[in-house]
Amino acid sequence: MDVTIQPILEKALAGQRLDFDDGLTLYKSHDLLSIGNAADLIRQRLHPEGYVTYIVDRNINYTNWCYIDCDFCAFYRHKTDPDAYVISRPELRQKIEETLDLGGVQILLQGGLHPTLKLDWYEDLLRWIKSNYDIHIHGFSPPELDWFTKINKISLQEILIRLRDAGLGSIPGGGAEILTNHARDEISPKKCTADEWLEVMRQGHLVGLRSSATMMYGHVESYGERVEHLIRLRQLQDETGGFTAFICWSLQPDHTKLAHLPPTGSFDYLKTLAISRLILDNFDNFQSSWVTQGPKIGQLSLKFGANDMGGTMIEENVVSQAGTVYCMSMEEIERVVGELGFVPKQRNFFYQIIN
Repeated sequence: MDVTIQPILEKALAGQRLDFDDGLTLYKSHDLLSIGNAADLIRQRLHPEGYVTYIVDRNINYTNWCYIDCDFCAFYRHKTDPDAYVISRPELRQKIEETLDLGGVQILLQGGLHPTLKLDWYEDLLRWIKSNYDIHIHGFSPPELDWFTKINKISLQEILIRLRDAGLGSIPGGGAEILTNHARDEISPKKCTADEWLEVMRQGHLVGLRSSATMMYGHVESYGERVEHLIRLRQLQDETGGFTAFICWSLQPDHTKLAHLPPTGSFDYLKTLAISRLILDNFDNFQSSWVTQGPKIGQLSLKFGANDMGGTMIEENVVSQAGTVYCMSMEEIERVVGELGFVPKQRNFFYQIIN
């Protein structure tokens, strides 16, 4: 047992807010079980009901054209690449109908930062989906929304209101990576800054669009930068209360410009998840990242602070391009949850139980 972290864990369990130094000390500790146990106790307090949620959803990437060339991404293509695409309506129809047939209630609509598609294209896309299908659209991460303001020369607030009115239901937390200038300058220098990412979320919350928050770690960042990222999310949640959930995952380096970096393992994932639960004291829901960690660590994460298994991921194209392909059906998710003594329950984006 690491005695240096015991006062910090007791502080968290007493309901006191952890500061930067507390988070850094926890990261430097190797006492995973003590950190995980504290995170699990806090999860039990917030979620004493004895069930674990999940959502039946599908990731639909409307285009892989992207001009920002992030070092960690194996998904993006340039206009001249033979496999660059913009999704067609027939293909979109097929994907949505298949999702609904499988009991899906949500699509995650994300794409590259396309250099020529204007706002009316996205508005038309949303209206077409909502006029044909009863499904929640969780779409357009902050880098996309920030890009829309720049390419259309329209204010962020107007962009968000127009997309909301066209049918956008919520904003995914993608593109956060690490919310520090150092990390972003190193791995995604053309992408929106940390301040711009946070401002998209702030303005989205103000116009009534709730969102998830994420962290992709395990590349060029320090432990201190991870803690800074979490504290900045906590500060915005204090201000707006608009985040429904937090999801962290490790860099998947294969087939990317960061392939030379050693992949961070499950020990670091479980520690990062647990520390996130302890620092983000104003977030109710934490998702397991079984898509990157696999079903076994995904299951174990339910004892390290997670209370939700995320989506069934009927389709996933970005992480899989980096060579990580873990799939679980609804039945498998329910089995994994049940083995730990929890009752699995389906939810919607807002964490309302629907079965």
